[in-house]
Amino acid sequence: MDKIRVYLCPKQSIMKHVTIVVPEGEANLSTIAGSFEILAEANKYWQKMGNKPMMEIRIAGFVTELKLDAGFFTVHPVNIKEIKKTDVLIIPAVAYNDNLFKENAALIDWIREQYKTGAEIATMCSGAFLLAATGLLEGKTCSTHWNLADNFRRLFPNINLQADQLITAERGIYTNGGAYSFLNLILFLVEKYFDRETAIYCSKQFQIDIDRTLQSPFFIFQTQKNHGDELVCQAQTYIEENLSEKISFEKLASKLATSRRNFDRHFIKATGNTPVEYLQRVKVEAAKRALEKGRKSVFEVMDEVGYSDDKAFREVFKKITGLSPLDYRAKYNKAAISV
Repeated sequence: MDKIRVYLCPKQSIMKHVTIVVPEGEANLSTIAGSFEILAEANKYWQKMGNKPMMEIRIAGFVTELKLDAGFFTVHPVNIKEIKKTDVLIIPAVAYNDNLFKENAALIDWIREQYKTGAEIATMCSGAFLLAATGLLEGKTCSTHWNLADNFRRLFPNINLQADQLITAERGIYTNGGAYSFLNLILFLVEKYFDRETAIYCSKQFQIDIDRTLQSPFFIFQTQKNHGDELVCQAQTYIEENLSEKISFEKLASKLATSRRNFDRHFIKATGNTPVEYLQRVKVEAAKRALEKGRKSVFEVMDEVGYSDDKAFREVFKKITGLSPLDYRAKYNKAAISV
């Protein structure tokens, strides 16, 4: 019987034109340079494997020069007006301020038009604010840095913000959480546009944990008290000062001379959480600090924050942080001891 010879031909690819935009204002250099470097390395590896180049990567903006980080670094983007069409558009993290949208009005229009003509968009950390300003995220899901979540929800109430998610993907729009988690978004894009093998290579080359899916373990719950609602402030203070007690919100509402229904309505409007959710988050934040710093067992910490049901505590803790109490302590407390 004749042997059958199989000749493996290099994979054929359609060149993707990738544009990393440079907004006006204080853009984040790491997300610009890091995105470029990883995608360029993926492209190089792809060609080494016998394929044609997958990407042409450009850094472009309406500004010809942007000085960043107190002037220590300067970016010289190409003129974005020369780019009529791009396939993939990457928005870096930006420093949010009241002038952000006004300064970048032309860029916001350009991003919107590129999406309408078929471009896919990836945005990193606070770059979600620029994308949200285009209107393209209305009714969709996105993520951003957990520390900016309250401000984002206030500005864009019709966007489904999932601040615990590391990456979201919907209709050609990809967003991610905060800070250096943009590295995971770039790996996601490498796997999408190249393949899994190239993504694994890049994860090893740049030493990025490819399996991260949540930013919940890094979330620091901050009590939202700048809302101006005195009734809710009083309720928040009571919750924080009585963590180890079993709190009845019916009784708390009565104590504050209001109905439970009115109490809930005020609380949700002011904090973005129901009273029960707020209580759980405050308890879990206190538990996290205790697990990080002390040598107490999970049961001791659980008791300190007012939980008597071990199963309920573990379920709420994992729902909020993405980790079990034991795993959280093992990750963040070097002096952790076994329970």
